[in-house]
Amino acid sequence: MQSVLRRLQLGSGIVLLTYLFLHLINHALAIWSLELAGRGLLVALWLWRSIPGTFVLYGAASLHFSLALHTIYARRQWTLGPAEWIRLWAGLSLPLLLIRHAVTTRLASTLYGFEPNYERVVITLLTSGTQGLQLALLAPGWVHGCLGLWFRLRHHPLAQRVKPALLTFAILLPLLSAGGFIQMMRTVETRNFILPAPDPKLVAHQLALDAWRHDLVVIYLVVTISAFVAGQMRNGLERRRQEKNRRIPDTSRQDTKSSNSRQVRKQDAEKF
Repeated sequence: MQSVLRRLQLGSGIVLLTYLFLHLINHALAIWSLELAGRGLLVALWLWRSIPGTFVLYGAASLHFSLALHTIYARRQWTLGPAEWIRLWAGLSLPLLLIRHAVTTRLASTLYGFEPNYERVVITLLTSGTQGLQLALLAPGWVHGCLGLWFRLRHHPLAQRVKPALLTFAILLPLLSAGGFIQMMRTVETRNFILPAPDPKLVAHQLALDAWRHDLVVIYLVVTISAFVAGQMRNGLERRRQEKNRRIPDTSRQDTKSSNSRQVRKQDAEKF
């Protein structure tokens, strides 16, 4: 059963890592031009907003999150190495950053017809002062995914041989993505000396989108903390049960010794 869960976790993780990889590539394309990044975005939207793409992406996200909750609940001890703590932190912090982005783009598109392009998204970020959040958005997911994939592959000789190249790629791609996003902001600011107002559809439904964002964050935190607390309660009950089981044999041995002692005294008394 554990091997099946590990394969499901690996498969869903690869899907999500592929999504992040394409997203980082799209941002990096803006180093050359905003139009090139826009064409990359159209390809990504065609892929992930198709019926199969939506099913695969959100199915993988739901499965991966469910397996993460199972891992948090089932873990007996939390003695982890530094790399594992970094992977855990990155994985748990990603949804907190991603929810804002997903609500502003995918949910706004589905519910209110807002169709994102990079210029609209950058204008929204600049006018709201959250461009720094966008720069940090994909980093935790990329770190979590790369570390998780490495933990699975590090025992293979080929993975050890190409480790320097993989590390260079894992570091370089997010830097190129950040450079592309900075170039996007410069391009938009150059074209619009006075930034236009954000999309009217976003402004009109901002309160509703904020409510969605707040509710999703609360649900995420409640479910994650509940899984951890339930696991700790289960661990505590198991420890008490084990301590009780250890005391029972000790009591039985003491009773046996007492019974044997009485029997010896009785036999001694019969001798006399």
